[in-house]
Amino acid sequence: MRSLASPDDRRPVAWGDSILLRLIGLTAILVLAAGISIGTGAAAVPIATVLEALFGGADATTRAIVLDLRLPRIILATLVGGGLAVSGAAFQALLRNPLAEPYILGVSGGAAVGAVAATVLGFAAVLPWAVPLAAFTGAMLAIVLVFWIAIRVGRGLDTRVLLLAGVVIGAFFNAVIFLLLTFADVESFRSAVFWMMGSLSSASWATTVLAGAYVVPLTIAIVALARTFNLLALGDETAHYLGVRVERARIAAYIMASLIVAAAVATCGVIGFVGLIVPHALRMPWGSDHRFLLPGSFLAGGAFLLVMDTAARTLAAPAELPVGVITAIVGVPLFVVILVRSLP
Repeated sequence: MRSLASPDDRRPVAWGDSILLRLIGLTAILVLAAGISIGTGAAAVPIATVLEALFGGADATTRAIVLDLRLPRIILATLVGGGLAVSGAAFQALLRNPLAEPYILGVSGGAAVGAVAATVLGFAAVLPWAVPLAAFTGAMLAIVLVFWIAIRVGRGLDTRVLLLAGVVIGAFFNAVIFLLLTFADVESFRSAVFWMMGSLSSASWATTVLAGAYVVPLTIAIVALARTFNLLALGDETAHYLGVRVERARIAAYIMASLIVAAAVATCGVIGFVGLIVPHALRMPWGSDHRFLLPGSFLAGGAFLLVMDTAARTLAAPAELPVGVITAIVGVPLFVVILVRSLP
């Protein structure tokens, strides 16, 4: 399997005007996706009316649609999509594996166990924050278990053992989910399954603020590690000689990326493959310089999830598809392509 440190994938990207122009271009795409999303839905709202509502005009119904329903959903989609893409890029750099993605590293599975347990046991019907809190707790449990296995089995923090531990823990949590669903009543079963497919339908200003409180500072911290990721791509020994505390950097990056995933899953459910699709979409034409790849992944990830969510809201209107289903339909074929390309 070809790692991210291979010469083909590690084309240098000069930091300068070209990088700035690319980031500006991605920002424009994100703004365009947000503009299309905020005007699209069961009730189409022209962009002029949207702007009027944003500045306090328009009628009460339009303001409610724009300010209370669609705007928090757009911001949440941007935060979650961007956070998942950044965490995916970080996992791929951390493990030096082009197939590393939050969905297959156990964190999403741990969050899903917590949320399904809260739903099946009836806590979700009593406490409004039971599902996000349980999901976040499950994700933290997954992080602890993966680290415990990796440290006990491997010498130091071996990236291969870390990846295998994540896959094993994810498989175990999937089994636990099916066990819990076996004892669920019909309504709990439907709620749990819909949540596991990922959806932004429950977006509100409260969930948006909660996601932002985790995703924004952690994303900034990961972007600050861009030089460290570039050095890790050269190999642990080389990075060590160039001043990187390899094991400490790996632990910090893994925890921060996992916390972003935990916050995303806790607020929106399991949305897979964003962390796989977006970094590779940027890496293939522009290389693996993380000074561009990390902030670029956030912008492109936000735009990607906005487009997917708009499709989920409109393809089967007036019904709404889970956005995780749409991202999986797009992500699985790309995952297969990347897997075939990475074979020797």
